[in-house]
Amino acid sequence: MTAAIESLARPVRSRAVMYGPAFVAAIAYVDPGNFATNFAAGSQFGYLLVWVIVAGNLMALLVQMLSAKLGLATGYDLAQNCRRRFPRPVVLGLWAQAELVAIATDLAEVVGGAIALNLLFGLPLPIGGLITGAAAFALLGLESRGYRRFEIAVAGLLLVIILGLVFDTLLAGLDLSGIAGGTVPSFAGSDSVLLATGILGATVMPHVIYLHSSLTSAHTRDLDRTEPAFRRIPHLRSLRRDVLVGLGMAGLANAAMLIIAARLFHSTGESRDTIGEVHSGLGAMLGQGAALAFALALLASGFASSSVGTYAGQVIMSGFLNRSLPLLLRRSITLLPAMAVLIAGADPTQALVWSQVVLSFGIPFALVPLVLFTRSRQVMGPLANRPLTTAVACVIAALVIGLNFYLISQIILG
Repeated sequence: MTAAIESLARPVRSRAVMYGPAFVAAIAYVDPGNFATNFAAGSQFGYLLVWVIVAGNLMALLVQMLSAKLGLATGYDLAQNCRRRFPRPVVLGLWAQAELVAIATDLAEVVGGAIALNLLFGLPLPIGGLITGAAAFALLGLESRGYRRFEIAVAGLLLVIILGLVFDTLLAGLDLSGIAGGTVPSFAGSDSVLLATGILGATVMPHVIYLHSSLTSAHTRDLDRTEPAFRRIPHLRSLRRDVLVGLGMAGLANAAMLIIAARLFHSTGESRDTIGEVHSGLGAMLGQGAALAFALALLASGFASSSVGTYAGQVIMSGFLNRSLPLLLRRSITLLPAMAVLIAGADPTQALVWSQVVLSFGIPFALVPLVLFTRSRQVMGPLANRPLTTAVACVIAALVIGLNFYLISQIILG
């Protein structure tokens, strides 16, 4: 009897280890950059760009599923697969741009955490930046004691973000007709294109494309990949559920940010483009409880996403170069640009928005290799993409690249 129970429990435990990576990935999709771009978009343009959030989340679901599937099928993350299959100059170029993306990511996360600490406790922004960096380092210390501890801590912070935004959304109320109208694709000038690109950069995160494949390969390290493909199908289904739930929660959070801003600020003509203005506006219009929920959600976002960003940076360097830096040294290096912005007194919200634009330019360099690998039966075996999946992924890459080129032309032409 005991042997029979053990035999039945084994596949359940095996599939259960698939759950968790998408929740770590999801935290990167609700980082402080999302707060800045989504609230700015809702405040300036109302519900106009709801469709960008919906489209970006659908793209994120597919992209993260492909990333997770790559780790499952090969046992290597995206950066490692690039190192194994691309020429050395290409690998070095991909690594260099991925590191720049990681720096832009960390800038957004540290600045966001510093703003939250300033709103909650009145701390100077540079002090808040240092505290955010230290908190991220402490969270990463959990990973050295087992990835499950780190994943649980990050999932708990994700729950804080979701609860804070849901609370504010319920207080603000819903304009269903306005939301429905915003699902129709349209723009209103180059400023809306800039924000749409920022939203896209904050929704499809290049660094977490690398990270998700690494987390999945770590979860499935003991999997016998010589087994017939059908024995891995249950694992693939578990990965899909993990991605749907984790990224679905992130998508709802992003939509809530824009909807709150559109409902409260745009509809009343009170444009509030900075995070500080959003915080004060929530307090004035919905009460201090709403302002507190917003600030706590932003703080949880800054702490969690900064740790995830640093973790991704380790994965990127290790995968592309087969080298790594001591965690404290990497944390210090990536913290410097954010601290420079905070000490210089630059507008932190604008820094957040532009960091997301930089992120959007890094998407193709992660997405194109991901599509090339996951479509290949030589790389993926029986888990290679179906032709339709590859076609949709190619369309996504083309849309992102086209939108970025359009944005560049608008900036050049003024």
